Amino acid sequence: MCRFVAYHGPTIPLERVIVLPNHSLLDQSQNATEAKLSVNGDGFGVAWYGQDPTPGLYRDILPAWSDGNLRDLCRMIEAPLFLAHVRASTIGTTSRENCHPFRHGRWAFMHNGKIGEFRRVRRALEAMLPDDLYEARCGSTDSELLFLLLLAQGLTADPLAAVRRTLDIIAAEQGALSEPTRITCAFSDGQTIYAFRTSSDGRSPSLYLGRDMDAGGTVLASEPLEVDLARWTAVPDGQFVALNGGGLDIELLAKRPLDNAEARLQPAQELSRPETQIETAVSLSRA
Repeated sequence: MCRFVAYHGPTIPLERVIVLPNHSLLDQSQNATEAKLSVNGDGFGVAWYGQDPTPGLYRDILPAWSDGNLRDLCRMIEAPLFLAHVRASTIGTTSRENCHPFRHGRWAFMHNGKIGEFRRVRRALEAMLPDDLYEARCGSTDSELLFLLLLAQGLTADPLAAVRRTLDIIAAEQGALSEPTRITCAFSDGQTIYAFRTSSDGRSPSLYLGRDMDAGGTVLASEPLEVDLARWTAVPDGQFVALNGGGLDIELLAKRPLDNAEARLQPAQELSRPETQIETAVSLSRA
């Protein structure tokens, strides 16, 4: 499983999230604690937003810890919103085209997990893309295809509705599954960071929200970036998060409103083991 982080807040050097914390994304590339594999060395990428609405993008197939430019770039580049990802490949070769984040227009997208039985349903899902989005496909991953399907289903107009429609389309093509679908994503249009967790078995990859981080910003991350978990809460399976300058909105992916979105974020201190996090997420999402 991959690891990722997304930041929204005052403009800061990227290194304050990606490099410097004691469990930064760079550390997680070698020492992930809530994934099947502790090492995520099949490439990395960073997308950041500035004055141009199209995000900057830097990706490579090297492990993040061995790229000689990454630390300097993260020290020198400053942004109010950025996404970063380290890859442990499950589908697709190790190539720059398969490294996250993916970019299309003003959108940047990254993914952790997999579409169940992707090889069986891939052709049918690709056939659902309009010509322009099919031609935009550069790699071979389920992640990039998921991003393009979201765009095809109206991501720019209504992100939550696009996610719901896309997940319904995938599930309809899959039918009965012999391997689970487990998806955690984060994506942005440069104004808002969106993220969601979903799975067919209640075991989607982890996602945490960190508040009042460096300079007062907010972080969404696969794992807390620090040992002290006081500022971190877990986003349960089955929820959709929208983070912007106006605050935080949380909704169920199922079409049922939350009475109290904040109450459904679980303190990270209570989720010290991945199994505990998974069990708690399932119980909360079904409450």
